[in-house]
Amino acid sequence: MLGRLRLSDIPYDNPIIMIAVGSATLVGLVIIILITYYRKWSYLWNEWLTSLDHKKIGIMYIILAQVMLLRGFADAVLMRSQQALAASSSGGFLPPDHYDQIFGSHGTIMIVFVAMPFLVGLMNIVVPQQIGARDVAFPLLNSISLWLTVAAAGLIMISLGVGKFTPTGWSGLAPLFEKTYNPGSGVDYWLWAFQIAGIGSTLTGINFMVTIIKLRAPGMKFMRLPLFTWTTLTTNVLMVFSFPVITGAMLLLTMDRYLGMHFFTNTMGGNMMFWNNLFWMWGHPEVYIVVLPSFGVFSEVVATFSGKRLFGYKSLVYATVAIMILSFTVWLHHFFTMGNTADVNAFFGITTMLIAIPTGVKVYDWLFTMYRGRIRLTTPMYWTLGFFIAFVFGGMSGVLMAIPPADYVVHNSLFLVAHFHNVLIPGALFGYFAGFNYWFPKAFGFRLNEKWGKRSFWFWLIGFVVAFAPLYILGFMGMPRRLESYPNPEWQPYLIIAAVGAFIVALGILFMGIQLYVSIRERNKNRDLTGDPWNGRTLEWATSSPPASYNFAVIPHVDDLDAFWVMKSKKTTDNQQEKYTDIKLPKNTAFGPVTGILVLAFGFAMVWYIWWLAIISILAVITMIIISSANDDDEYTIPAAEVQRIESERVKPTFKIPE
Repeated sequence: MLGRLRLSDIPYDNPIIMIAVGSATLVGLVIIILITYYRKWSYLWNEWLTSLDHKKIGIMYIILAQVMLLRGFADAVLMRSQQALAASSSGGFLPPDHYDQIFGSHGTIMIVFVAMPFLVGLMNIVVPQQIGARDVAFPLLNSISLWLTVAAAGLIMISLGVGKFTPTGWSGLAPLFEKTYNPGSGVDYWLWAFQIAGIGSTLTGINFMVTIIKLRAPGMKFMRLPLFTWTTLTTNVLMVFSFPVITGAMLLLTMDRYLGMHFFTNTMGGNMMFWNNLFWMWGHPEVYIVVLPSFGVFSEVVATFSGKRLFGYKSLVYATVAIMILSFTVWLHHFFTMGNTADVNAFFGITTMLIAIPTGVKVYDWLFTMYRGRIRLTTPMYWTLGFFIAFVFGGMSGVLMAIPPADYVVHNSLFLVAHFHNVLIPGALFGYFAGFNYWFPKAFGFRLNEKWGKRSFWFWLIGFVVAFAPLYILGFMGMPRRLESYPNPEWQPYLIIAAVGAFIVALGILFMGIQLYVSIRERNKNRDLTGDPWNGRTLEWATSSPPASYNFAVIPHVDDLDAFWVMKSKKTTDNQQEKYTDIKLPKNTAFGPVTGILVLAFGFAMVWYIWWLAIISILAVITMIIISSANDDDEYTIPAAEVQRIESERVKPTFKIPE
């Protein structure tokens, strides 16, 4: 009835896991009690969970990312604490198998369930407003993509207390993830969570590519797109072309584990190096999938808070496209150490160095935008300046590792761990945090508290440096990565410093929560910040804050790169006659959340070999797809008179051009 699931699969004997499960359960119960007490279930279901409004879907994506950030960072604190204490074979407090699970879940969560939902959330909130669209091209598909990601994240969370997670790292280690070596549930949790989230990301990529290409406002040519929209477009091209690779690789691994095949073994015709090629053919474009949207955020933030147009708009666009193309030519530098020929290593070393050039172009363009600008040091600008400093150091270490002989020395050491985090934390997370603060008024109508935002930034930046600078030193000292314990006591002082850095970052995360709490308490004072609190210049500021459900009462016509800047400089409030018409919008639907529940059930059933549940749930998903595709009555109409009434009551954007 329950497949291979047994009561013994719940780790009652592990106090750390039980405390984590108990804490998560308690928080969940408190949330359920509060929602029930305030009678918000109907509102939550009708207005949010079933919504097809791209803005609400974007907000839910970001909430998911923030929840998973807490889980992923908790894993990081456990790893750093373990290594700080484990100066002998019996040191520390985590058993080796548990440490390996934490190692795998941390990487999987931070890349697939923090970075990806955060960037897709920002895309959802901002892009349709920047291109003058009322929604994305496929609103229902947008909802389904969200709930597929939620279902995959649910599998990760379930693995905390039922069974275990993969002990083979976030990237998988062939052939250790084969059933011969890991017959339990851990690899299967990782496999199905990755697969489900990957399908959702592929659908998102298709959706936003079509949205940007087909739904642009009249006059918005490609070379008039805001930079964030450009980076979104290139990011989604990467998603469409790279995620099917990891989906195919996971399918082959599924056949290995479930059907006894041998794609990733060195027996019966398999090849374990085949996995490395497939994984990193997705994995390195994935690095730029999570970084390029941040580059778009930095472009918007730098221009706004320097009071200038972007310097070198065309070069920024060309650099973005160059990064997109080159990201497909560098995957093999992830295994320079695995016996490639000199010619192969030389080619991938050169392409890895080349990709630093367009990245450098972007940094110089941002600096020249700031040059002689009227810079305002707001919280988004703090995150941007912190990125400049930290990311450049990470990039320089990457150029060093692009040299195959140098990489051979440091590849399997903590130097690589330091480099990887030195690029992704400033290059991705700092950008998301900047975008979160920058566009928060656009989503909710009031600004986040600046004091707590800046405090959070400083603790993040200082903690980040303290946590990862020692790892560069340890890498040169020869400390391998992935160690649960170590015999060399000379490494311990640096690991203690790194653990201190992790706890400093934890305070930065705490201050983010305080910032949100304080801002909500003060929101009545900040109601005057609706409209354009940042003196924004791109098209999304032509909508109110928060926007109406339809975004634009009249689709704007774009005549310039910085359309809204031109409109306001001419002392106008709009660039078209306000002739309102009926507006059609998609109805809310339960297809998204119900599909997510069914897919979660399918994934859990496949992990535990509960075949009857797997069959029922997948048939139900197929039925839902058929029903949704046959549903013609999926729109509602806002009459022109109602549109006119809403427009007469909404707060018009305000704007002041810096002198």
